Amino acid sequence: MDDLTELDHAHAAMEAKPEEDGPRMAFYERLADTELFLVLEAEADEDTVTPATFEVEDQTFVLVFDRVERLGGFVGEGTPYAALSGRALAEMLAGSRVGMGFNLEVAPSAMLIPAEAVDWLAETLAHRPVVSEARPVSFDPPRGLPETLILSLDRKLATAAGMARAAYLAAVTYDDGVRSHLLAFVGATPGAEDALATAAGEALTFSGIEAGVMDVAFLRAVDPMAAQLARVGLRFDLPEPPAPTEPVAPGMDPDRPPRLR
Repeated sequence: MDDLTELDHAHAAMEAKPEEDGPRMAFYERLADTELFLVLEAEADEDTVTPATFEVEDQTFVLVFDRVERLGGFVGEGTPYAALSGRALAEMLAGSRVGMGFNLEVAPSAMLIPAEAVDWLAETLAHRPVVSEARPVSFDPPRGLPETLILSLDRKLATAAGMARAAYLAAVTYDDGVRSHLLAFVGATPGAEDALATAAGEALTFSGIEAGVMDVAFLRAVDPMAAQLARVGLRFDLPEPPAPTEPVAPGMDPDRPPRLR
């Protein structure tokens, strides 16, 4: 039997507590961030794909797996497929009334994800942060934050290799008296700000905190504020960027999901 994947563990946690939102949100967060393998009817044509589909009780599903070996175990070796992130797949399927048949018959995480859940995931991932201006006057260690948020941030920032040197999470008080929490990225790569802000927002959303707020800022290593945050904030180190590789299948770029055909 295959070693269990992160999605296997997340699925087991969700199944163990079906009445709780937290494990369900954690599963869908991992699904969005994981590279998935989509079974195709035929070899892909540039950025256009034709997924293989099947029907269950008048609902249409595509076949998707979180390991290429699992795909081969279900449909056989030599079957054409596309490798793409879960977020790209959700965006591709959104509004098409097509769900996902995930890891069917080859893993303990096997499940049918209905089209409504796919649409919800795509809509949730489409949310973007709102830009505003405020002047911090003091920082303190983060307080009162649930462990689910810290774990979600840790997982999310682990996928942002090379986008920044580090990030600090701290409680903040602004000049208008408003108190909040701030996640400050230090030494962000130019052009990576939107992606980092979106990742932080997704971590907050998928942590299951209702009406939660977390501000995001970007600092240079030489900014005095960075030194203040280093003294009181919770530090997250982002991984070094991986060596460049050539995409091997459509869907590798999460900003350009393949088109349905």
